[in-house]
Amino acid sequence: MAKEIKARYSDEELENFKNLIEEKINKAQTDLELLRSAYMNDGNNGTEDTSPTFKAFEEGSETMSKEANTQLAIRQEKFIRDLKNAMIRIENKTYGVCRITGKLINKQRLLLVPHATLSIEAKNMQK
Repeated sequence: MAKEIKARYSDEELENFKNLIEEKINKAQTDLELLRSAYMNDGNNGTEDTSPTFKAFEEGSETMSKEANTQLAIRQEKFIRDLKNAMIRIENKTYGVCRITGKLINKQRLLLVPHATLSIEAKNMQK
């Protein structure tokens, strides 16, 4: 007898993935708010009376830090968007199906990267 190939994850499995993704979205949104508050901070640390040289270094460092936080925030926003797209795939019952091969993505991969849309096989084909 041929082994039946599973076309999709069961409703129970999808519910488990949904719970995992909801937790990740909540944490990611909290992290995003921290990043936003860090780069939107006015940076007024009472340095008006410090030496001009020190103030120039501090402002340069502050600018680099704001740029880094902005980049991190952009990545975090993309991560949240990818997670929300995964939630849509769960609702459509297409979650966990590789968009290249059409096969199920390994469950362990989805537990580590719940927004994955490619199986390892498909990722390797892209290289």
